[in-house]
Amino acid sequence: MDPLVLAAWSFPVLLLLIFLRVPIGLSMLALGLLGSWLVYGSAAPLLNQIKTLAYGTFSSHSLSIVPLFLLMGQFASLGGVSQALFKAAEAFLGHRKGGIAMAAIGACAGFGSICGSSLATAATMGQVALPELRKAGYDGGLASGALAAGGTLGILIPPSIVLVIYAILAEQNIAKLFAAAFVPGILAALGYMVVIGIVVRLSPGSGGRQLEPMPWPERLRALRAVWPVLLIFITVIGGIYTGLFTPTEGAAVGAVATGLLAWLKRGLDRGKVLRAFEATASGTGMVFLIVLGAAAYNTFLALSQLPQELASWVGGQGLSPYAVLWAILVFYLIFGCVMDSLSMILLTIPIFFPMVSGLDFGLPPEEMAIWFGILVLIVVEVGLITPPVGMNLFVIQSMAPDIAIRDTYRGVWPFVASDLIRVILLVSFPTITLFVLRF
Repeated sequence: MDPLVLAAWSFPVLLLLIFLRVPIGLSMLALGLLGSWLVYGSAAPLLNQIKTLAYGTFSSHSLSIVPLFLLMGQFASLGGVSQALFKAAEAFLGHRKGGIAMAAIGACAGFGSICGSSLATAATMGQVALPELRKAGYDGGLASGALAAGGTLGILIPPSIVLVIYAILAEQNIAKLFAAAFVPGILAALGYMVVIGIVVRLSPGSGGRQLEPMPWPERLRALRAVWPVLLIFITVIGGIYTGLFTPTEGAAVGAVATGLLAWLKRGLDRGKVLRAFEATASGTGMVFLIVLGAAAYNTFLALSQLPQELASWVGGQGLSPYAVLWAILVFYLIFGCVMDSLSMILLTIPIFFPMVSGLDFGLPPEEMAIWFGILVLIVVEVGLITPPVGMNLFVIQSMAPDIAIRDTYRGVWPFVASDLIRVILLVSFPTITLFVLRF
């Protein structure tokens, strides 16, 4: 069979395997090896590829940042950071209409700044904020939708594991990508809060009760409890951006700092430390299996010449650069409903990035790559909360089985609309994304 035809057929086969609940990393690994075997026409080159693939993939020093940021998130959870962040945000916002839900969004943003994982942010903040929202009488759809949307801030606000993987694939500066993600991340959090404000005004019964305004001394006391989180964030992100240490060193500093914070707050003992390392090892193994599977599958695609042929075909259609960009973003929105964010990045960036790099958006190549990376990150993030299979929706649903899934779907759509408006703004005005880099 012609290699191009073989590569084209591999996509529906991959989707079928995903629908059959075969792990995505294993699916890509099997298809990649099988496809390479068929392209080579013999087993010898394939055996050599298998011998070198794992070492060639995991010998990248940059990948060591992944387990360190995962461990950082584990220590942050054990140290009671999530509760402190929620209480501090609630102290300033709880007396407003929809204020407790807004506080949950603010706490998600804060926790995301030291976590780097959307699912972990949604799960951790769901445990903390969901009981408070239910106790205050919030509508189940609004409560679950807000927490699912807030969880997406975990991969948008730096540090972000998905952004690290994009930087490695696109050969871009991790520090600059982290800096560029900061403004879109803040816009996302503010957009979600605006959505909550609109919803509780259009449907006053959905917002539950408001808290009594907290005296300023108590607000400042609650704020003092989260200053270590701010200090860790500034140290890690600021140190990476200023070149004080490399991203890997920054992740190590963050992991040690959050571990020390958890120990000082008496959140660590021998058993909890072991569980934190076990959870980190499990998460790292899952990520690395997906990375290995994507490396095998992308090797097969490269052998088939599909990415090059696709880029040439798109270039010959006479489409405007923005038409191509919007087509790619819509693709991510659709497939985000059935695939997780990391798998989509690993699977598609080797195909789409060379295609976009050849288009003229009026930006220097490095700025274009960073802008495109942030846009991809955002639309992938939207997929995490897009029905019917947005992963964050099911994380929150597992914590609130009494909330009907249709109510969760109903509650999350306003947040999806906020994300789409933000994507339109960032596509139309690249300066918003690149502002920090140019400052």
